Amino acid sequence: MTNNLLNISNLKVNIEGKEILRGVDLQVAKGEIHVIMGPNGGGKSTLGYTLMGHPQYEIIDGNIEFDGEIINDLKVDKRAKKGIFLSFQYPEEIPGVTVEEFLRTAKTSVSGEIQKIIPFKKLLKEKMNQLEMKEEYASRYLNLGFSGGEKKKNEILQMSILEPKLAILDETDSGLDVDAIRIVAEGVKKLQDREKSIIVITHYNKLLEYLQPDFVHILLDGKIVKSGGLELAQEIDKKGYENIRNEFSNK
Repeated sequence: MTNNLLNISNLKVNIEGKEILRGVDLQVAKGEIHVIMGPNGGGKSTLGYTLMGHPQYEIIDGNIEFDGEIINDLKVDKRAKKGIFLSFQYPEEIPGVTVEEFLRTAKTSVSGEIQKIIPFKKLLKEKMNQLEMKEEYASRYLNLGFSGGEKKKNEILQMSILEPKLAILDETDSGLDVDAIRIVAEGVKKLQDREKSIIVITHYNKLLEYLQPDFVHILLDGKIVKSGGLELAQEIDKKGYENIRNEFSNK
């Protein structure tokens, strides 16, 4: 019996007729943190959106198995209810909807249980304190006028409230200063347990130093071409992707 939460096999994905993912294989066990790195245009965000079920991303071959079920044809809302969460690289601003209203509605939708106002306020306050977010953020319109760091913290707050089985973080550390990266990393670590897994898409090592991932994968030209530990990310930081590109092209 496998302990894998996610099994991706030979995943090939088109966007508007162009093949972006060219046969991705990835296994994520329960409780693991995996990092996806690679140059721009390699397919990192495409992988995240495909896992979440974005309708513009067409699976032309391969399978995504999540928690023992093939989910290739599941809609986004069904995947969310099964426990998949995607944080956006560029979170949307939603005027007229407060952070608290949005999160309470989302929690109700995903869990299938109506969230009573007072218990939810208590939960929200607790999670915001963990992320060192001021209480007044709860009453602000979602992401409206938020700094880049505030938007990213808000994504982690959403993840903390929804408690997904699999969290996919797309460039969550982009644009953050060192203190904000630490706070975000601590928030992510608090979510992780033996049943929950995390995929982090990133260019930066600083977040990884805090997270201490189990595996680092290099996604190059639509395929995962190399996997390792934190030392692989450190190698990329020093030498870039050229050596790996040459190594891959010679195979």
